[in-house]
Amino acid sequence: MSDSPNRLFNHPDALSSLLLRLQLKAEVYVNGDFCGSWAVDTSGSRRIPFHLVSVGKAWLHMDGVKAQQLYAGDLVIFPRDHQHVLSNSSSRPAVELVNSEQFDETGPITHLICGFFEFENKAVWPLLDSLAPVIALDLNEQSKQPNAQKLIELIVSELERAQPGHYAAVDQLAYLLFIEVLRQQITCGQLNSGLLAALFDSKVSRALASIHNHPEKKWTLETLAGEALMGRSSFAQHFSEKVGMPAMQYLATWRMQTATQLLRETEVSMAEIAERIGYESEAAFRKAYKKVVGKTPGQARRNQ
Repeated sequence: MSDSPNRLFNHPDALSSLLLRLQLKAEVYVNGDFCGSWAVDTSGSRRIPFHLVSVGKAWLHMDGVKAQQLYAGDLVIFPRDHQHVLSNSSSRPAVELVNSEQFDETGPITHLICGFFEFENKAVWPLLDSLAPVIALDLNEQSKQPNAQKLIELIVSELERAQPGHYAAVDQLAYLLFIEVLRQQITCGQLNSGLLAALFDSKVSRALASIHNHPEKKWTLETLAGEALMGRSSFAQHFSEKVGMPAMQYLATWRMQTATQLLRETEVSMAEIAERIGYESEAAFRKAYKKVVGKTPGQARRNQ
C-alpha cells in the first residue's frame, strides 16, 4: 500500500526536515540596472550571496581564478560566502570602484538581481561544506533545469510588476530556488559524497529522516539499519562513506543541535529537553551535551 498524503506530510524527507531545522530564509535586496564602469561585492556578510544576471553581461572575479563571463540567465551562488566581485570588465576593477554609487550612465546595461540565502540556525552542519565555493548555473538550459527556470521567471515577473506583497513573494521564490540548486548539484553528478549526497541517497536518507524527525527514539545501529532496509555492517559502512561520520555520531550531533535550539529559543526545562532528544535523565543529557558541544547546557543558554 502506498503512503497516504497525510502520512507523507507527517513524515518529512531528510532534506526537508534539515532545512526546516536550519530555518533557511532568502532575501532579494538588489534589482537594478548597471551601466558604464561598475563593480559589486556582496561577500563578508556570513550569509550565502547570490547574483542573477537577467539582462546583459557581467564578469565574475575571484582570487586565484581566471575571470568568468556571465550572461543573461546565469545564476552564481557562494555557499561559504567566498570573496568575489562582479563587474562590467574582464579586468579586475579598482578597489575604489567596488560598491561605488558613482556609475556612468553610458554603455550597455546589465540588470542584476542580488540577494542572500541565510540559515537562521547558525549550526549549518556539513551541508554547505560539501558544496563548491561557487556554483554557477546557466538557467537558460531549460531542459536540464525546468523548475529553476520557472522560478526565475516568476521572480523577475514579481519584481517587474511590484504589486503589494511582491517582496515577500520574491523571498519565498528565492527559497524554492535554493532547494532546486541543491537538487541540481546531485542530478548533474557534481557530488557523490557528503551530507547533501547522503540526503539524496535512497537508503541513507531513510535513516537520516528517522533521526531528524524522531531524535527522541532509542536508536541503535541495528534499528537505523532497519530504517534503511540494510544489514547492520553494510549500513554502517555506507552511512560513514556518504555522510562522512558514523551513524551514531551523527545521531548524537543532531540531538545536541536540537537541544541547542531549544536552549536558545525556549524556556523549556533541562529535564524536558533531555526527554525530547532521547535521554532518560537530565544528568545523562548534561554529560552528553558537554562531550559533544564542549560546554554545558547551562552555558549555552546563558550565552544566548
